[in-house]
Amino acid sequence: MSKLFRRSSARTVRRRLPFVLASVLVLAAWLGCQSAPETGRRQLLLLPESQEIKMGQDAYSEILAEESLSTNQHYQEMVRRVGKRIAAVAGRDDYDWEFNVIAGDQMNAFALPGGKVAFYEGIIPVCQSEAGIAVVMSHEVAHALLRHGGERVSQTAINGGLQKAIEFGTNSQPEGDRKLIMGAYGAVSKYGVLLPYSRKHESEADLVGLKLMARAGYNPEEAPRFWERFAAMKDGNAPPEFMSTHPSDERRAADLRAMLPEAIELYARAPERHGFGEPIRLVGGQRRAGATLAPADFESSNP
Repeated sequence: MSKLFRRSSARTVRRRLPFVLASVLVLAAWLGCQSAPETGRRQLLLLPESQEIKMGQDAYSEILAEESLSTNQHYQEMVRRVGKRIAAVAGRDDYDWEFNVIAGDQMNAFALPGGKVAFYEGIIPVCQSEAGIAVVMSHEVAHALLRHGGERVSQTAINGGLQKAIEFGTNSQPEGDRKLIMGAYGAVSKYGVLLPYSRKHESEADLVGLKLMARAGYNPEEAPRFWERFAAMKDGNAPPEFMSTHPSDERRAADLRAMLPEAIELYARAPERHGFGEPIRLVGGQRRAGATLAPADFESSNP
């Protein structure tokens, strides 16, 4: 086989990788036979929800065993109060909801399957009020409702299987060509499928979360304000959006503003309205000067 033919074959494989990968993911998503609540988006879910929930419970227990819970009772009370109000309108009474604040300067929060949610102390000052906490909380609860953690586990499994298949299928190729093909696959899977999918999860959780906080009686106008504050605190220290697991904070704020009319209607119909709620007292809980500003994960396995 000539070098020209081998390199032509390698180029052909690299060109076709995006289509092959996309086709496999579409087929797997179809076979998953699941639709996301609220949005109706078809989902790639290979595990039963009961197994996802067990994994979420185990992971949450491990995290709480390794981390220290916040001793700031004001933070704990507010987060649990807001969490219970959001969970009450989430329509999943079968979840064993749990809300905690973890000591630490990280500007972060996360949710795990089955309704296990945690905030780090560092994100609380950005929230400023109960409504700000509701923005983050509703986003995390939305991740749990939408089973984003299960989707990511399924995507990782499919991606790993494809990688093994390509490695096996290129065994006869020269080492240089194999490296080119595997490098192309890695770039396509990361930047063409996995990261865009992750950003789609975040945007979906933002929009479903906006509805949840409105139904729970928190003013949804706080949602874009939160992301504008968060963007300002980063001082531009963030990767380009196409390289990130999350949409840019500016995009999130703009998308949420576009959704406000529908959310405000839900807020107007809420049985009990809390508005912006109680301001957060930062005594003893202010993020220390010089602490690392980590971009929020807000992930569910997912602000």
